[in-house]
Amino acid sequence: MAEYLVIVESPAKAKTIERYLGKKYKVKASMGHVRDLPKSQTGVDVEQNYQPKYITIRGKGPVLKELKTAAKKADKVFLAADPDREGEAIAWHLAYSLGIDVQSECRVVFNEITKDAVKESFKHPRTIDMNLVDSQQARRILDRLVGYNISPLLWKKVKKGLSAGRVQSVAVKMIIDRENEIKQFKPEEYWSIESIFEKDQSTFEGSFYGYDGKKQPLNNREDVDHVLDRLDGNQFLVEKIKKLNGNETHLLHLPHHLSNKKRQEN
Repeated sequence: MAEYLVIVESPAKAKTIERYLGKKYKVKASMGHVRDLPKSQTGVDVEQNYQPKYITIRGKGPVLKELKTAAKKADKVFLAADPDREGEAIAWHLAYSLGIDVQSECRVVFNEITKDAVKESFKHPRTIDMNLVDSQQARRILDRLVGYNISPLLWKKVKKGLSAGRVQSVAVKMIIDRENEIKQFKPEEYWSIESIFEKDQSTFEGSFYGYDGKKQPLNNREDVDHVLDRLDGNQFLVEKIKKLNGNETHLLHLPHHLSNKKRQEN
């Protein structure tokens, strides 16, 4: 009985890889994707945060049944689909279908089918990369939301059977949406007050935020002058330090009762 089950995409690869790994490994093929969105509908619930509705691909039932049977007999299952986002998604769908913990080190990738490369990859298994999986899901969902609406229009206006494309249509829509945002943008004037401060022989940058913990926008020169007119001397109280975008930023809050006092504290 094989101690380990390895699942790849291609049956041709399965035979070669099994020969490289030896008798303790049984290698089977998923024949590509095992789950996908249904063809008869969009398959995306836009009311539930664009949740995809996956189903077992027609004809893949026997393949999944065989893989489940083999997985139950194995001590551990390795998912060795291709090293790209489609392969990562296939591994994720297999993990779901076979009841494998996606946080476990079940994923193995190799860029070439050679004995050394294959054996070395099994020394460094990893968890499923959900960033790649989400990337594939986003492309697939956008394909449905855009492509399923444009293709019927092409059939009606141009020619029956034409496809709006998978990536191209989505890319064009995103470009158009962004261009419309740029055209609709209304520029607004804004100002800022920034300075270099000293404390205990060290310096730091500070930016004016507002009064009494409330943000005070600076929309014009008059707003800036109003703040500057209230300042007296060159000593200030730093009331709060915030981290913005991972960088430590000192926000100067000017309390009404301290704005004209010369005081310096941590």
